[in-house]
Amino acid sequence: MQTATTLEVLRSAVDALRQGGKRLALVPTMGALHEGHLALVREARKHADAVAASIFVNPKQFGPNEDLDAYPRTFAEDCRLLEAEGVELVWAPGVAAMYPDGFATNVSVAGVSEGLCGAARPGHFDGVATVVLKLFNQVRPDVAVFGEKDWQQLAVIRRMARDLDLSAPHVDAIVGVPTVREGDGLALSSRNRYLSPEGRARAAALPQAMREGIDALLAGSAVAPTLAAIEAHLLQAGFDSIDYVSLVDATSLEPAETLGDAPARLLVAARIGGTRLIDNMGVTTQGPARL
Repeated sequence: MQTATTLEVLRSAVDALRQGGKRLALVPTMGALHEGHLALVREARKHADAVAASIFVNPKQFGPNEDLDAYPRTFAEDCRLLEAEGVELVWAPGVAAMYPDGFATNVSVAGVSEGLCGAARPGHFDGVATVVLKLFNQVRPDVAVFGEKDWQQLAVIRRMARDLDLSAPHVDAIVGVPTVREGDGLALSSRNRYLSPEGRARAAALPQAMREGIDALLAGSAVAPTLAAIEAHLLQAGFDSIDYVSLVDATSLEPAETLGDAPARLLVAARIGGTRLIDNMGVTTQGPARL
């Protein structure tokens, strides 16, 4: 496995991997890898001849009072895990390589970025869109793979790719992978390691409350009281605050006031102490919920 920290080395490595018309997949990450990230790597392998992963803690997607400095950085272990999965290339630029002196461009995606986490974390999705577009231009992947746990992020990236007519990758080659969960249902996240043992036990109420809410919706309960019941469940279980509990159209992310035939998504962001947890689950009248 090769590790690149400069654009010159990256471009040479990408050219070598592409020789003979081979397809290249990219798995963008901020490191602190867990089984959820490795599931993305395995999915990427299904779509390409070679897999590249990026590791970059992007300062532009952190707010001034967020956890940029505290965000876990486990580069050596991350590389060990990626090499064990057969990843051919790791792109690990420093901040100065990604945002050199004089950098002055910002990518903003309206609509899908504006509610939910976009409202709770102003500027976050501008930072996401900017760095992902740079990663796409740097690596030029045929396929890019993201986790569905960050559903709004995936919607923002797909909207950007569609609006800007990207071809490397084309919007149809931006692949979402279902959320990987712990045995008690909690979605895997690098931020889960912030939780104390007590907080981790309380966190299991999040997927439980969401599943109960989905069952109620599918049984005919009205949307507004069902969302209120999910919020009450979480607060009673020991969550300190709720950023949002929302039912939205799965594609547009517009709020859904009723459960119709179109696929919907239940999205939640809630806090235990200083740890912010997000999750989402599919809601459809045509079959079981997709996690």
